[in-house]
Amino acid sequence: MGSTLAGWLQALALVGALALCYRPLGDYIAHLLTSAKHLRVERGLYKVVGVDGDADQRWSAYLRSVLAFSAVSVLFLYGFQRLQNHLLLSLGDKAVNAHSSWNTAISFVTNTNWQDYSGENTMGHLVQMAGLAVQNFVSAAVGIAVVATLIRGFTRSKTDRVGNFWVDLTRVSLRLLLPLSIVFALVLVANGVIQNFHGFSHDMAGLGGDTVNIPGGPVASQEVIKELGTNGGGFFGANSAHPFENPNGFTNVLEIFLLLVISFSLPRTFGKMVGDNRQGYAIVSVMGLFWAGSAAAMTFFETHPAGTALKAAGAALEGKEVRFGEWGSALFASSTTLTSTGAVDAAHDSLTPGGGGVAIFDMMLGEIAPGGTGSGLYGMLVLAIVAVFVAGLMVGRTPEYLGKKLGGREMKFASLYILTTPAIVLVGTGVAMALGGERANMGNTGAHGFSEVLYAFTSAANNNGSAFGGLTVVSPWWDTALGLAMVFGRFLPIIFVLALAGSLARQQPVPASAGTLPTHKPLFVGLLSGVVLIVVGLTYFPALALGPIAEGLH
Repeated sequence: MGSTLAGWLQALALVGALALCYRPLGDYIAHLLTSAKHLRVERGLYKVVGVDGDADQRWSAYLRSVLAFSAVSVLFLYGFQRLQNHLLLSLGDKAVNAHSSWNTAISFVTNTNWQDYSGENTMGHLVQMAGLAVQNFVSAAVGIAVVATLIRGFTRSKTDRVGNFWVDLTRVSLRLLLPLSIVFALVLVANGVIQNFHGFSHDMAGLGGDTVNIPGGPVASQEVIKELGTNGGGFFGANSAHPFENPNGFTNVLEIFLLLVISFSLPRTFGKMVGDNRQGYAIVSVMGLFWAGSAAAMTFFETHPAGTALKAAGAALEGKEVRFGEWGSALFASSTTLTSTGAVDAAHDSLTPGGGGVAIFDMMLGEIAPGGTGSGLYGMLVLAIVAVFVAGLMVGRTPEYLGKKLGGREMKFASLYILTTPAIVLVGTGVAMALGGERANMGNTGAHGFSEVLYAFTSAANNNGSAFGGLTVVSPWWDTALGLAMVFGRFLPIIFVLALAGSLARQQPVPASAGTLPTHKPLFVGLLSGVVLIVVGLTYFPALALGPIAEGLH
């Protein structure tokens, strides 16, 4: 009874905190994306980079900037890891091997933060701070920058300009992510998250009288942006289950809040920028419905475990931290897989079959409820375009969304966006299961073994980063295959979103008429929710039936 009450209280506190931040944070993001003024430090950075902060780019030039910046970031981070043993604060760690360096560089640049290593035993402090943590900032900023172009596509007309990537990247990093990270890093430090430059403290006395090695490091500064930017890469191998990253129940709820707050506030930014806050309320309502449904389902499966052993034990606590319990672990697992965060405070491989199925399905939704920083909103807006198109077909008229007609060109980009990730997931899973040598890396056989592989490719292609721990993915094949899934899963959708933004921006707005579908009312909320479920269900149901559903029925 006590754990149930505590679970309800933390869920209600979380919802209340998100609701309080929705308007002020969303309005602030809209302001920084539309302001004509540049800060002095920003003008200095533009001068160093050699760009004109007042010049807008075509969508194709914006895309080239995104790809060029990301490519340079991959090369830099790859080299940083390969030269680690020659750097300051390396703590004696060796250079990271080539295939793991490639995988990690791709992972952090794509906002996935998939980790095939244990941080405290592999990465020195300088690589963690100047390499991984920096990408936590800029990869999150890239997502917000891209969604800003899509919103501008709706607000601009008869133009081929959608914004300036370097301005968007700089402003989001300096005016949004950095200030929030400083404030909440101090809160984390005050509540027990470590922040130092120590290595391992050897021969410390353990509770049982034995000696243990205690790791140190600048953890709080990386922990806060890992959650705030929906990155998910932990300083330690245990991620947010480690007591130095997540010491207690309060920090656990705070970290869940951080990984949700920007993505849940961005619909307000959308409504503010298009001049109709009701549009933002409709989008956030759909996000909230799916988040609440997922959290409820995950909590139910984890607090009502099936199976003789779990029923005899009275709880499904394998792989969970007692300081968080089933409610805190379920809330974290649901939130981290509905965003592109991937941080974990429990072993997802130890979730019940139903709970594991919910986690996989959350990612298969495209992580749109509320999704990653920026990527969640542009994914939801693409689905909103599909929903409006379906409604237009029903009444036999050309569909329009926010004054822009949705013709064949726009629907091709939206369709390609929707089909890309499922293709990567299903093809990758099929190839892995067909290769006997790669099946040998499965820690389990049968339905759960298949679920491990399906989870891995779903996580990589959706840029999530969490995993079922039973799968060994440190071989060159797995590092390469999952790295490619992360690259294509990140940048192909961005290409289609930017092309869609450019197509919308060139149009002349059309006035609303009696046949225009109101996209701010409950009817549209229901229609959009149905489109999300139908698209995901038709695409992934056979794979889910072979994995978590079959395991749950066993």
